[in-house]
Order: sequence, then C-alpha cells, then structure tokens
Amino acid sequence: MALITPLLLQLVQMALVLAIAPLLAGLVRVLKARLQRRAGPPLLQFYRDLAKLIIKDAIVATGTSWIYRAAPYVIFAASWVSASLVPSFGTNLLFSWSGDLIVIVALLGTARFCQMLAALDLGTAFGGLGASREAMFASLAEPAMLMIVFTVALIAGSSQLSVIATFMHSGAAGLRLSLGLGLVALVIVALAETGRFPVDNPATHLELTMVHEAMVLDYTGRHLALLDLAHALKLTLYMSLIACIFVPFGMAGPGAAPASLALGLLAYLGKLVLGAVLLAIFETAIAKMRVFRVPNFIGAALMLGLLGTLLLFVSATL
Repeated sequence: MALITPLLLQLVQMALVLAIAPLLAGLVRVLKARLQRRAGPPLLQFYRDLAKLIIKDAIVATGTSWIYRAAPYVIFAASWVSASLVPSFGTNLLFSWSGDLIVIVALLGTARFCQMLAALDLGTAFGGLGASREAMFASLAEPAMLMIVFTVALIAGSSQLSVIATFMHSGAAGLRLSLGLGLVALVIVALAETGRFPVDNPATHLELTMVHEAMVLDYTGRHLALLDLAHALKLTLYMSLIACIFVPFGMAGPGAAPASLALGLLAYLGKLVLGAVLLAIFETAIAKMRVFRVPNFIGAALMLGLLGTLLLFVSATL
C-alpha cells in the first residue's frame, strides 16, 4: 500500500502532461486568434486533428530506412518522459530521483538528433533545410541550456528538480541577479526549442522561414500525430520547467494530504494558463525574426547563462 499511492501519483502526472499538452497548444492558438480579432479554431481542435491522424495510415516514402519510421516513436517517447519528469503539482514523486535537469537536456537532445536524422534520411530539399537550421540553432541552445542548469544547480546545490523546487519555495534563494539572467535565458531557449516567435512560425510552411515544419513536412497519419503531440509536449515541458524552478508556489510537498495535492494541481493549471496568455500576447506583439538573425537571439541566451554562472563564482569568492 505504501508503494501504490506514490505510483498512482506518478501515473497521474504522466497522464496529466499527455492529456493537457494539446489543450495548452490549442489555448495559445485561441488566444492569439482573439488578440488578432479572428474567430480562430475551436479550443479542442488539436484533439480532433490528432484523432483524425491516428486512424489514418502512414504513407512512407520509398528509399527511406528504418530511421525514418522509428523516429516519430522515439521523439514522442523522449518528449513524454522529459515532460513527465518535471514536477507539476507536487515534489518528491516516485520517479523524482530521475527528474534531473541534465537528464532532461539529454532526452531533448536525443529527440532532436532523431528528428534531424529522419529529415536527412528522407533526402528531400526541405528535410535537409530544416535539419541544417535545427543543427545551427541547437549548437547555441544546448550550451545555453547547460549554462542555465549550472546556474540553478549552483544556487540550489543540486540539479534535481524536486530539490530545486523545494529550495526555491523555501525562499532561501532570495532575489539574485543570476536567477533573473537564468530566467530570461530559459525563456529565449524555450522560444527557440518550441519553434515559437520570433524564431519560427508554427503556423506556416513558407520555405524561407520554417524550421521544425520543414523536417515533418513529409510525415502523414499516425507518424505525424506522434510528432505533433511531441511538439505540444515540449511546449508543456518548458512552461512546466519555468513554473517549477522560478514559480514553485502551491506545489505539494512529500507526504502531502489530498487537499494539498488538489491545490497544487489547481496552481499548476493556473500557471500554464498564465504562461499561455503571456505567450499569446508576446507572439501577437512581435514579428518573425530573419533566419540569419536567430543565432544572435539564441546567442544572447548563452551569454546570459554564462554571465549568471560567472556572477555566482565571483560572488562566492568575495
């Protein structure tokens, strides 16, 4: 009995992020449409699209290897596991020992690598275009993410997310310039990794601008459904990560009562809604950046993360 309850809570979190990811992506679409005075799609349209794609057969181009067919499953699994490892409504769940920031960065890197391999395996111009741009952006986004991990881990004394959330919730971190720099850097990395404005436009297939869409352009059926769901999971992951590290208020602690867990769930959903509102306002107020300027944008996140880490070392020696 002592093991059943933690296992159920962990399964609830895994099911929660999987079920809420399309809703969060749909909410951003609806809010953007309302801000632009358009009718926009229904809130549950993402679920309907996934249902239509899942029941369709996947058309695989001739000449592709097993990499092209296996990539959607690997990408979906890595994205789902990564999103499930981020504490949402409570800390110290059954698998919280594996919820390490470095593990999450590695899983996201694995998904990205499989996505680029599949795009190159297809052999089309669009696949190569998207893979080359993704590799260029990842060469800056991954080091920036590692600098953010080092900054947060040096402050909290651990890279495990449950420990970080508990430390931040206690107020022991206080107001630190390094945390502010890390927050800005993490937001920039999140925009780049999820293909949002100003890095990419998730609603276009224009050759001059698309990055993620260029790599999934030839996928159909259940393969496309898995990739779309993995993309929505990545958006949920980064919003949950920002909420877990920088806004951990309302999260239930270890051995919390059901009322505390319910309160933590409501707080988590409220944070996601707030994040969706802020993202919709930001994307409505800003234009798409030119591709050759994107490295400068992501490079700013790398510099901010590095500066935050250096400030911690300098302040520790004084």
